[in-house]
Amino acid sequence: MKSALLFSLLIFAGLTHADVKNNEAAPEFKLKDMKGKDHSLSDFKGKWVVLEWFNKDCPFVVKHYGSNNMQKIQKTYTDKGVVWLTMYSTDKSVSGFEAGEAALKTQQNLKGHSSFLLDDNAGVVGRQYGAKTTPHMFIISPDQKIVYQGAIDDTPSTDAGDIPKSKNYVSQALDEALAGKAITAANTRSYGCSVKYK
Repeated sequence: MKSALLFSLLIFAGLTHADVKNNEAAPEFKLKDMKGKDHSLSDFKGKWVVLEWFNKDCPFVVKHYGSNNMQKIQKTYTDKGVVWLTMYSTDKSVSGFEAGEAALKTQQNLKGHSSFLLDDNAGVVGRQYGAKTTPHMFIISPDQKIVYQGAIDDTPSTDAGDIPKSKNYVSQALDEALAGKAITAANTRSYGCSVKYK
């Protein structure tokens, strides 16, 4: 436990904010999903969009999926019409790399509720957005501006027992945005495993 906590704090302390700015246009992209279908960000204009960076072997990702926390959040907001895009930017040579049927099977086993699983194994979109960790979260408004970027919550640990006492920044931001309110915490520091780019 101590080593996991130390690891989480080291990852947390070494991060900087993403390279994109809030209230500016979200970088356009075009990626294939794990079934081979193309999707562009502009396809979802008029809807709220969440980007979630994912690696199945990252203990921080395991924390949120193993506890069913991420799936609950996904379902809550996709049921409200939010588009949830899970981004795979891990290089082929690194642990946690998945694509195609393997990625689909993992999400099926996890009972995920993402709208689409997008293949960014070349790392182009991850670098565009400055995604640094798994998970790293972004929220994009219906007019395609970034309105939130950072951590899923305020507790940088790998312990699922911390989730009930944590403030979930993504849920808070989406609740505020969907209610037409200003987002209270629009830019937080992400934590997790570093994205293993090519």
